[in-house]
Amino acid sequence: MNNMGEPRIKILAMPKDTNPSGNIFGGWIMSQIDIAGSLAARDANIERVVTVAVNAMEFHEPIFVGDTVSYYAKIIQIGNTSIKTVVEVTAERHFEGTKRCIHVTSATITYVAVDKNGNKKTIECSKNHRLALGIKND
Repeated sequence: MNNMGEPRIKILAMPKDTNPSGNIFGGWIMSQIDIAGSLAARDANIERVVTVAVNAMEFHEPIFVGDTVSYYAKIIQIGNTSIKTVVEVTAERHFEGTKRCIHVTSATITYVAVDKNGNKKTIECSKNHRLALGIKND
């Protein structure tokens, strides 16, 4: 994925993660997306985040058992207490003797920084750190 760096998660899709149709269950994919997005949010030196919104998500292709699934994520916006991430998901699959990489889905997720008691916490992120993360100053 362009400008996304290394995958936050790379995992093999297994039979235990299938739906009744035999494809990988969308809920399992969404769970991995949430984890990948929260890992990206930690790039802003935030100890804890909670998911407050899945702003957008659309499945383009199914994931099959045996696919290697990669979840790429990065921060796209930092607010006072919130962080917005984008997550891109690809599936690497073997097809007729070749290996293909297929874009499966994209998601935009908003998290809120919280303290150990679950209270909102202000995000302390300098302009230089934001620039290092590739985020335009708000």
